[in-house]
Amino acid sequence: MHKLQESGEMYLETILILTNRMNYVRSIDVVEYMGYSKPSVSRAVNLLKSEDYITIDKDGYIRLTPTGREIAERIYESHRMLTKLLVCLGVNEVTAQEDACKMEHDISDETFYAIKNFLNRHDIGID
Repeated sequence: MHKLQESGEMYLETILILTNRMNYVRSIDVVEYMGYSKPSVSRAVNLLKSEDYITIDKDGYIRLTPTGREIAERIYESHRMLTKLLVCLGVNEVTAQEDACKMEHDISDETFYAIKNFLNRHDIGID
């Protein structure tokens, strides 16, 4: 397995979010959520499948593998923590969301856990 690029992480995070909302995800759902073209999503989905981050059943439903879910949950948690931290610092919600999206892919494990511990110590939960 190769190191997943930022775009791959974004697709996994999207699949997780959509799975939590709808219990099932197809490529068209990813297209609509992300606003990407069908060919772009198709390429990404095939790559994620070939790297064993997702499976696709005979009806076209996408499911995260344990490895894919682990990565998606880590990215999504990071996104939510960073958004919460930025809002607490006075950044408006929209900007905080956008900035968190950029930051979530490059944050080190050390910084991730430091922010998580800070938020927990100060009883600042993430939604």
